[in-house]
Amino acid sequence: MIHQERIDIKISVVLPTEKTENLIEKVVTGLGVAVLIISIPFLIMAIILSKGKGASILAGYNTMPESEKAQYDEVALCKFMGKIMYGISFSILLFALSEMLENQVLFISGLILLLSLIIFALGYSNTRDRFKRKVY
Repeated sequence: MIHQERIDIKISVVLPTEKTENLIEKVVTGLGVAVLIISIPFLIMAIILSKGKGASILAGYNTMPESEKAQYDEVALCKFMGKIMYGISFSILLFALSEMLENQVLFISGLILLLSLIIFALGYSNTRDRFKRKVY
């Protein structure tokens, strides 16, 4: 004797509700937190550089031959790049806050700050031999 049972399958469609909207909001905030976490290495590099250390993490400087490195004031170069890194960290912080607070003005402010810092750093560091050692 074969025993058979009837199985009912119900398919339901979930329409956006307050719960799903809150979930979407948490994901957007999660993106802001991820960007905030990305700013941590930049802040660490800024601290190291602002103490005049860490020249080995500066692109271009770390690939120079020792004879050419001797011509540059390593501490001054590191301190300058540390200040720039603090600014970049702050602009990334603005990106994260713009995601969390859903405020485009913060994002645009961070972007303007970031681009301004890059342009300033390139112009300042590549003119007038600012970081060359003074030979008397």
